[in-house]
Amino acid sequence: MGTTLTNQNSIPEEIKSRLRSGNASYHWVQNLLSSRLLSKNLKIKIYRTIIFPVVLYGCETWSLTLREERKLRVFENMVSRRMFGPRRDVVAEEWRRLHNEELNDLYSSPNIMRVIKSRKMRWAGHVACMGEEGGVYRVLVGKPEGKR
Repeated sequence: MGTTLTNQNSIPEEIKSRLRSGNASYHWVQNLLSSRLLSKNLKIKIYRTIIFPVVLYGCETWSLTLREERKLRVFENMVSRRMFGPRRDVVAEEWRRLHNEELNDLYSSPNIMRVIKSRKMRWAGHVACMGEEGGVYRVLVGKPEGKR
């Protein structure tokens, strides 16, 4: 899967790379996710087992800004809209896209930001159990010196 490292340790570049990879894996299963023959639960399982791990690879080390969080949520909503399709509006008698609240109601699993936060906490727990001699532990609890 690989991780994109830059000399500035740019998290936005890593997230762009992850979203591109997730988009590629989404296009591989696009016909399955938009099919009316598959149930909602099966589509969610396909998403959670094929696309989700590709997008969230290495997310434990990301420090996200609001812009990156929004990009991740937009990606998740795009896939959800494709899975659940449009809805027929009874009053206007026409098809319309689902609103974000409706998507959240249909998609019962935790959203992408909750998953990232829980994985970060789990990783912090693992690092805390490593002990003080581990290099990762020193990075987690260390106090940086200097002006920046």
